[in-house]
Amino acid sequence: MKIKQLSIFLQNRMGSLSKPLEVLTKVDVNIRAMCMADTSEFGILRLVVDDPEKGKKSLEENNFLVKITDIIGVEMHDAPGGLTSVLKVIKDNEIDLEYLYAFTHEKKDKAILLLHADDLDHLISVLQENNVVIVKSEEVYNLGKT
Repeated sequence: MKIKQLSIFLQNRMGSLSKPLEVLTKVDVNIRAMCMADTSEFGILRLVVDDPEKGKKSLEENNFLVKITDIIGVEMHDAPGGLTSVLKVIKDNEIDLEYLYAFTHEKKDKAILLLHADDLDHLISVLQENNVVIVKSEEVYNLGKT
């Protein structure tokens, strides 16, 4: 149920984003979702890939500082209010999210929202109690594969 996300620490300078992506390309690791957060000094590139362990190993072999973090994915309606309805459940249950990002995929009228909070197990149980669909990790890792 939990999705393994790669967090890669980068210096905030021109070209630093392309280098880890080139490493993943060379080892045939496919990116499913990504998010970039930065400050004036450094950036954190968050990636969901189809093979997190292989991706982490390859990046570390190329001198990148990489951490695997558990996140969850939930299915939401890809329409106005879809995100708001999920966030309302989280807010009403006083859960503090650290970050989130979303993407669309081949399911018609659906999107996947990726979430991170301190207590993922509590977040999962609250979402399930409120009939929010938790996306299996394998579904995210295998998106687009036939």
